[in-house]
Amino acid sequence: MTRGAQPSERVARVRAFNRFYTNVIGLLREGLLRTPYSLTEARVIFEVAQRGVTQVADLRRDLDLDAGYMSRILARLEADRLIARERSPADARRQLIRLSDQGRVAFEMLDQRSAEEVEKLLARLSDEQQRRLIGAMGTIQWLLAGVHPPKTVTLRPLTSGDYGWVVHRHGVLYAEECGWDESFEALVAEIVAEYMQHRDRERESAWIAEVDGEPAGSVLCTKREPDVAQLRLLLVEPWARGGGVGTRLVDECVAFARQAGYERIMLWTNDVLDDARRIYERAGFTLKDTEPHHSFGRDLVGQNWWKPL
Repeated sequence: MTRGAQPSERVARVRAFNRFYTNVIGLLREGLLRTPYSLTEARVIFEVAQRGVTQVADLRRDLDLDAGYMSRILARLEADRLIARERSPADARRQLIRLSDQGRVAFEMLDQRSAEEVEKLLARLSDEQQRRLIGAMGTIQWLLAGVHPPKTVTLRPLTSGDYGWVVHRHGVLYAEECGWDESFEALVAEIVAEYMQHRDRERESAWIAEVDGEPAGSVLCTKREPDVAQLRLLLVEPWARGGGVGTRLVDECVAFARQAGYERIMLWTNDVLDDARRIYERAGFTLKDTEPHHSFGRDLVGQNWWKPL
């Protein structure tokens, strides 16, 4: 859908997606997940299983169900001996429900079949497609619920295609935020190419950070000297800053350098990069020396930071 799409077109697209997705996950079939239970009945079973013992009024409110509809669902589940009802000892006007042993068996069957269906759905997609799917789902939940779900930050080694992303994002971000010219992107490309062509797999590594499946940052750990590692090309996307992504990347790099047998780790940066400097300070790096230089179309002050391992 284009940015200028009319409201009626947007409504049609959302409705089309709803029809598509309900068909994909089988909501229109007679029984959910090849069971005798409807979607709502299965949802009640799931919720009661998670809560243990719960008040009927609380369950109805949280699931946003009509009182009469909820009463009919509970009557059926009770008739099938899946739930047990009792009066609240604290307030006899309120009902408590819990799953019976038979209800627990039904829940475990639903839970297992649900996981199997999702696994089959994801199996058709590549790792990259799965990450995009999970990220898109998180965006939908955030936009419609008004509260962003907890962000999932993961680190993984760089693979084919990631190296180009590292060069591209460094070039774009440093041009936008610092006004650096294309000579900086050329330097990053040289560093990345050197790493790809001559990497010591035992003592050098690189990572991509992903937030909800989207690339959010990167860092390299390279060999400067036999006993000195170098942290290079730390980058965190603006939208992911403040969430600990940079710290995770630096900590991973330091831990790898220590495990690889280096005695010290160092990095070179510039004094205008305040956010990065704070990350290095928190990680235990100490500023050793500075040097003015003219690079990337700007007058800068380079900094060398060191940390014993």
